Amino acid sequence: MSVFRSIVFSAVLAGAITGAAITGAQMVGTIPLIQKSEVYERKAEAPAPAPTAAAQPAQTHDHGAAASPAHSHEAEWEPAEGLQRNAFTTGANILTAIGFALLLAGIFALRGRVVSWREGLFWGLGGFVVFTAAPGLGLPPELPGMPVADLTLRQTWWIGTACATAAGLGLLVFRKASWAAILGLGLIVLPHLIGAPLAPAGHTDVPEALSHSFVVAAVLTSLLFWALLGVLTSIAFRRISRT
Repeated sequence: MSVFRSIVFSAVLAGAITGAAITGAQMVGTIPLIQKSEVYERKAEAPAPAPTAAAQPAQTHDHGAAASPAHSHEAEWEPAEGLQRNAFTTGANILTAIGFALLLAGIFALRGRVVSWREGLFWGLGGFVVFTAAPGLGLPPELPGMPVADLTLRQTWWIGTACATAAGLGLLVFRKASWAAILGLGLIVLPHLIGAPLAPAGHTDVPEALSHSFVVAAVLTSLLFWALLGVLTSIAFRRISRT
């Protein structure tokens, strides 16, 4: 029970600090870019101006006619700008960080020895490669308003790439044999040989420079997330387990 308690407490502590810190980084880096992209998205989704009276067809006064699309369904709910949106973002970041910290703390417990902050950083960078760098080669971060492939296909490829990359890195790091190195490299490369699902051809009003800036900011934010999470989880787990 003490080991389980150490895993949970250290994950909650490290996840809360990391999630709050990453929210601050996102407010400076990615969130302003997302807000700019949403402006282009709203312009693209805006309805065309109604035709003038002279161009309109004669009205039939058919009360059984279908309602206009604008009134046929309610608008999707989204958090209001400002405090509400920032609170939802912070909560989501903290929960995500706690989830990944539980994974890291469980690995540290299985190691059966003291894990230094340097080793924690190593595991954090491994998480960055598995969950951001490798999937991002085929599915880079995307802004609102950009054409994307089918959600199910993207999720399937992303999960497969993360699992294959994790297995490949494990073979490369923990197995000192030629067959392990060959198999590990093969697993890492395989998802990219298969290829990520392609987005349908379509026009987007989002400038290419804005999209490029978002990719850079998102990747750097993720790198900070994983490095900080690895270091803080290792420190918290070491101190709490000793207590």
